[in-house]
Amino acid sequence: MPRGSPFDAADLMAAARGKERLDDWGPLAFETPLAVLAGSYAEADLNQIGEHLLRSGLVHGLRMRLRAQEWIRRHPEILSETILAPIVVVGMMRSGTTLLQRLLAADPRFHCAYGWEVVEVGPKLDYRWSGPEDPRILISAAREAKSREMAPELFAIHPMYAREPEEEIVFLSDAFLSHVPESGAHLPTYRSWIDGQDFTPAYEHLYRMLQFLQWQKRQAGRADSGTARRWVLKTPAHLGYLDTLRARFPDLHLVHMHRDPRDTIPSGASLNATLHAMHADRVDPARVGAQWLARMGWTNDRAMAVRDGWVDEDVRVTDVDFGTAVADPIGQVSRVYDAIGEPLTADAERAMRRWLAERPRETARPSYTAADYGLSGAEIDERFTAYNRRFRGAVPSTRGE
Repeated sequence: MPRGSPFDAADLMAAARGKERLDDWGPLAFETPLAVLAGSYAEADLNQIGEHLLRSGLVHGLRMRLRAQEWIRRHPEILSETILAPIVVVGMMRSGTTLLQRLLAADPRFHCAYGWEVVEVGPKLDYRWSGPEDPRILISAAREAKSREMAPELFAIHPMYAREPEEEIVFLSDAFLSHVPESGAHLPTYRSWIDGQDFTPAYEHLYRMLQFLQWQKRQAGRADSGTARRWVLKTPAHLGYLDTLRARFPDLHLVHMHRDPRDTIPSGASLNATLHAMHADRVDPARVGAQWLARMGWTNDRAMAVRDGWVDEDVRVTDVDFGTAVADPIGQVSRVYDAIGEPLTADAERAMRRWLAERPRETARPSYTAADYGLSGAEIDERFTAYNRRFRGAVPSTRGE
């Protein structure tokens, strides 16, 4: 690709260095996945707005890597932080992962990553922890308001709130090893390449960013100075990499959410088609639908295969049905507490019920059907025959209790 392209990897890195006035990228390699992703973006049929948004996203991720590394250089004790026995909520998009994560995160005994923290993981280098409210909160809130105004359809489908717990997929994306890019553009080169890659560097970067956030919470007085709390994590994309996830977090407890793929697949296709339309003038909904069906089928096949290998191991997994969680959220959360051997205290339950009563009320999502994306219910059923037989045909169970 000629230099001067909006997606030249060297230029992207130079832009990040120029904005941050830093040049230490840290010990984790990322240059190869960045180059492959940038090259695939350069081949994509993007409009000018899409080029700007996606390029800006890459530069921002690189800036956060530089900024985090400088904080770590100044405070090497960050790397002594221990991420203890996280509770990780996984499941296909729209399967109730957000509900379970935010209920658990309402318990003040747990850590989570808030929207404002994942948007800008590193504060500016002159930030003083004893000052007023972290300025990143107001910056993220302003971005939330702008998103509501400028992209109301996207916000209705996938809202991201500054002050609510958020998923940590941003940190995998900032390692340039994730399925985030293919959700927003037609990237056949990157999509094909990434399926054969080892995601260990992405999960190492995730762990490092959680250490950084945990250290920040201590500085801000949001964590005890001598203890490490359990984290509540949530990212549907972990489903395809449960082995890599567990290798980095060997003491995790997995909460696996389940819902009829006839509901989850069209919803994911709708989100992806909306993202594609933000970045390109020509979007083929049927292609988006076919790619999402294939990706989710691939992801669930991998998840089931990994879980099969855990049968005789000391791995704790709680399976939760979406409909049951919606009907009795506290009851399903209590199952998780039983499984991890922690009491669901009266204070924690009150906090959860308060969140249920006060949580952000989402606007109505645009209507859609599977047919809008070239799919049929029968086609979805066929692709997820094994998944439905395993998880949709029997009462969900909990192992490890």
